[in-house]
Amino acid sequence: MTEIQEKLIALAEPGYRDFMAPLLPNVPRERILGVRTPALRSFAKELCRKGGYSAFLEELPHAYYEENNLHAFLIEQIRDFDRCLAETERFLPHIDNWATCDCLRPPVFKKHREKLLARLPAWLASGETYTVRYGIGMLMAHFLDDLFDPRYLEWVAALRSGEYYVNMMIAWYFATALTKQYDDALLCLQERRLDRWTHNKAIQKALESYRILPEQKAYLKTLKRNKED
Repeated sequence: MTEIQEKLIALAEPGYRDFMAPLLPNVPRERILGVRTPALRSFAKELCRKGGYSAFLEELPHAYYEENNLHAFLIEQIRDFDRCLAETERFLPHIDNWATCDCLRPPVFKKHREKLLARLPAWLASGETYTVRYGIGMLMAHFLDDLFDPRYLEWVAALRSGEYYVNMMIAWYFATALTKQYDDALLCLQERRLDRWTHNKAIQKALESYRILPEQKAYLKTLKRNKED
């Protein structure tokens, strides 16, 4: 057992593991220790201060869910864009759950969004569940505001997947797009550019948002599709 694994086990809380296990149905229970996210982030910062964690980043795949999250938080500490991108792309194929996927948000990406954008089509086209999900998440995080372009909606609308965690992210993306770029996102729903399940899930999530106006919600309800649509 490595020193990092020993530290993670020392930080683990069995009760928290019991809480997390049902939320991660595709992660075997024995791979979940039960370490809270703030403790993992603190540990990542401690490792960055001390140095000597490069071997850990090379040791893929990891044994524990928390090791994957720690890996993500260490990548977030990288301030050089090219290195951060390289480490992210090396890590993406080893992500095996939605929580690890969604927690990887390197601050340096926000400073180099145009360079990040150049990699997104490849991630979306990868066919790998969590690489695709991550690509959609990056579009949602960085390209729905000042750098928005309607073609990004087209990229996501064109995706077809049998994977629940991809389709949920598509729905989340469009629900968020409705709060920021309402007219363009609405057009995709009006034209039924999504599959029926994802279309309806996007509307459901939008209806739950306080950032959607009541009159907009009323209209979105009329766009729900039934099994015959």
